[in-house]
Amino acid sequence: MNVVITETVAGWRLDRALAELLRGCCSRAVLQRLIRAGAVTHHGLPVYQPDQLVTVGDTFQVEQQPAPPMQALPEAMSLQIVFEDQFLLVIDKPAGLVVHPGAGNHSGTLVNGLLHHCTTEALSTVGGAFRPGIVHRLDKDTSGLLVVAKQDQAHQSLAQQFHDHTAFRYYRAIVYGQLPQSQGTIDAPIGRHPGNRLKMAVVSQPHGRHAVTHYRCLEYFPGPPGSRGLTSIRCRLETGRTHQIRVHLAHHGFPVWGDPLYGWHDPLPAHGAQPLRQLLIGFQRQALHAAVLELTHPVTGERLRFKSPLPADFQALLAGLRDLSV
Repeated sequence: MNVVITETVAGWRLDRALAELLRGCCSRAVLQRLIRAGAVTHHGLPVYQPDQLVTVGDTFQVEQQPAPPMQALPEAMSLQIVFEDQFLLVIDKPAGLVVHPGAGNHSGTLVNGLLHHCTTEALSTVGGAFRPGIVHRLDKDTSGLLVVAKQDQAHQSLAQQFHDHTAFRYYRAIVYGQLPQSQGTIDAPIGRHPGNRLKMAVVSQPHGRHAVTHYRCLEYFPGPPGSRGLTSIRCRLETGRTHQIRVHLAHHGFPVWGDPLYGWHDPLPAHGAQPLRQLLIGFQRQALHAAVLELTHPVTGERLRFKSPLPADFQALLAGLRDLSV
């Protein structure tokens, strides 16, 4: 539909102005999502900033998108279940699988598969209709372990363990560059990136939340002359902020390899690095894997520790780096 900016709303933010002119049709929150998704155009070009100011006579085209379902629906899906009882599940998530429905991902998520798997049992309701059972998340292209709660009491216990740092998560990663110390701690608050709403960033207090990542270097691959090489590391999360490992390492100049949001594109020298470039280009995701999950069972009190072997693509990348470093 076409919307013409009137004198009444001139000078307002785009999202607010459209919400006023489309009152009863679209809420401001829905319009913000449409704008960020590129569904609002001006002279045929998408406008991605909800806060841009509008002037009299501006005409915007708003593409109405079908409303998402009010709750996630069950879908048949192959799940790699590491552990399951009547209170919780531990899933080994493959790279490429989104954890729960959201903008642009209303189906095909882990939650859809969990709802199909738990046909005779409920998942916890603490996370709401779109996040049943989800205690913590992994990014779409991060592989590895995560725990899912079947009961509200179990969910609350597990969430408290993550809050109190008594549940531990260890990750494997390959980063660009050689860290200056063989082990260390990154303690830096994380908040929304001031210029890009899709990203997080290290920000000053009080704009960020406390975030701590511990790391240990496992193996260094020097690479060709002119490059900084790559390093295989292990990380332990003390806190669990959105994109924490990726943000912390990138902020210090050592982005996770293959990270499209925080990484660098083709930092290798133009000549003499073709075998390495081909190997790295062949790795189609960020090199981050949730390898170990340790927690206390919320009902029995038993201490549980789960391990996930490195996926085949991660193992192949390490093997190739070792071969090229010989």
